[in-house]
Amino acid sequence: MNRRKKRFLFRTLIFLLILLAGLAGAFLFFQIRERLAATRVKPETLFMKYMESLNNRDYGSMYGMLSEQSRINISEEDFIARNKNIYEGLEASKIKVQVNSQEQADKTVTLSYDAGMQTIAGEINFKNKVQFLKEGKKGYKLVWSDRLIFPELDRNDKVRISTDKAVRGSIFDRNGLVLAGKGTASSVGLVPGKMNVDSAGDVEALSALLGISADNIQKKLSAKWVKEDSFVPLKNIKKVDEINLKASQPREDNVKNKEFQDQLLAIPGVLIADTQVRFYPMGASGAHLVGYVQNVTAEDIKEHEGEDYLTDSVIGRSGMEALYEKELKGTNGRTVSIVDSGGNVKKVLAAKSRIDGKDITLTIDSTLQDAIYNAFQEDKSCTVAMNPYTGEILALVSTPSYDDNDFILGMSNETWNALNTDERKPMFNRFRQKFAPGSSFKPITAVLGLATGAIDPGEDYGSGSLSWRKDESWGNYYVTTLHDSSPLNLENAFIYSNNIYFAKAALKIGSNDFMAGLDKLGFGQQIPFEIALAKSQYSNGERIESEVQLADSGYGQGQVLVNPVHLASLYTMFPNKGNVIKPYLLYKETPAPEIWLNNATTPEIAELVKSDLIKVVSSEHGTGHAISRSDITLAGKTGTAEIKASKDDTTGTELGWFNVFTTDPNLEKPILLVSMVEDVKNRGGSGYVVRKDKEILNAYFPPVQ
Repeated sequence: MNRRKKRFLFRTLIFLLILLAGLAGAFLFFQIRERLAATRVKPETLFMKYMESLNNRDYGSMYGMLSEQSRINISEEDFIARNKNIYEGLEASKIKVQVNSQEQADKTVTLSYDAGMQTIAGEINFKNKVQFLKEGKKGYKLVWSDRLIFPELDRNDKVRISTDKAVRGSIFDRNGLVLAGKGTASSVGLVPGKMNVDSAGDVEALSALLGISADNIQKKLSAKWVKEDSFVPLKNIKKVDEINLKASQPREDNVKNKEFQDQLLAIPGVLIADTQVRFYPMGASGAHLVGYVQNVTAEDIKEHEGEDYLTDSVIGRSGMEALYEKELKGTNGRTVSIVDSGGNVKKVLAAKSRIDGKDITLTIDSTLQDAIYNAFQEDKSCTVAMNPYTGEILALVSTPSYDDNDFILGMSNETWNALNTDERKPMFNRFRQKFAPGSSFKPITAVLGLATGAIDPGEDYGSGSLSWRKDESWGNYYVTTLHDSSPLNLENAFIYSNNIYFAKAALKIGSNDFMAGLDKLGFGQQIPFEIALAKSQYSNGERIESEVQLADSGYGQGQVLVNPVHLASLYTMFPNKGNVIKPYLLYKETPAPEIWLNNATTPEIAELVKSDLIKVVSSEHGTGHAISRSDITLAGKTGTAEIKASKDDTTGTELGWFNVFTTDPNLEKPILLVSMVEDVKNRGGSGYVVRKDKEILNAYFPPVQ
């Protein structure tokens, strides 16, 4: 190796040694500075740092600030568990301290302070002291004990949180009848000490009867809290109606339920006890309106974090139960106490009284709701009943339906699958949807035509044919109608429900005025109602695209789709001098109508159309004449909408409509009914709906003999 290389290596070695010495010196310098800094950290500063870590849930950093003896007294694992369980169990937040004074003696400093925090039971405030010990070069360290959490808390004490569960509010109808409230079911369970020693066969038998897996039953029996004399609940079932059993002809379902419960009780260890549940007296007739509750899931608790849901809480899943969840739910009461090892309360730290859920009263008449359901329960239908002068919704029915009590008692897979595979769609809420209105839409076309001057009510549109097309540009497409009249004026077009008249009227109005008029009547908009409803439309696109589509729209076909609640609201313009009344569901002791669409049409036009709708019922030729009565004046309009894949389709089905209202505002119980029934083809069309509505009105207004 030559001299130059040796010199280079020597210099490099010297450089590295100097570099290492420098790094070591810097490290030592910073260590010494850190230790010196630690000795200079004031106890109050260290305490504030400790509280900051507490607010950040950084329990490990808190433990690092403890004195050596404190760390001997409690392990880091136990320290973290103790603090975490108490503070997070309390849902403590905004923990604040204010140091008031400081006392120094030899190597100790004692701080006196005020503390406060927000908890699940409200605010907790207290005075306390904390001691710091100077440990040589380490500086001050916090002397920890359980009393730092709360001054009355000793090592073997616990912080107990007691919950006083809020009672869910009830839902009532306008007459004070319960739609959703407290009910009693039968809780089926097992008492381990009364079971056979070899109970495997009994568990299997019980599994088959209740539809619960044997493993699930065994898991419940193996819970830590279960003792020999414990009642271990497995499933809630419908309670046997003992009074009904003594009747001369007891209900078949009640008899079967009694037989089923006898089978359960034959298994050793089975006990059946009463338990309080949410109950829906109307069952299927009100299910789509009232809805149901279910036990919360982990996802619910996460989604509604901070809203006071417990693991055994219920939550509204549909209908009024979901819509008014916040009002019905209430707020649980909480008490935070320090208890000793014997369970004795040493001190109550905070208490918050429970606030029970509010009761909700609806405008619904449950007797009318039941009557409508009973009339249409075998059909795919929906009906809106409304007071046309106040806007109160008297009934909202969708059929077929389901029993919302099944969701409370625990629905079997068989029942659930049956509901979801039923072609009639009993879970489908029809009064929230939109449908082709057929001729029930003609009064709306008349309003638009009369308002624009396109319709002269006395003009004869010409008769003599049951089919019509404008000209050859329509090809083979013709508008057809079932009945002709002479003259073919507005009045007769209503009485005979002539499609050709309203097709010609729509063309006279023109697509722009037709669409603009419907826009003003709420089409394409969310109507102001508690329940979210499908938006009505006059086209699948943004506008009516052709003359044929416009002509078909005039009599409620084409691409016109209307929500039944919306249509019912629009019909209120006829008895209210052209004003459309807002529908509502929350009961008011003194109902005051609220106008949704002011001057939707003129009083003169409203009166003219109402007069023609009265003749639809009163005239012997009227399509609604079957519901005519001598003691009450009724106005109405039938409608039959064809549902088919194309204009040439002859296999499609039909929707039947009938909209009818009482015209006397002084009646004790004025009513407007809008009913829609699917699949009325070959069943009398809209005439089928007229007959059903007649049954309902005769029950609501018994005819005067």
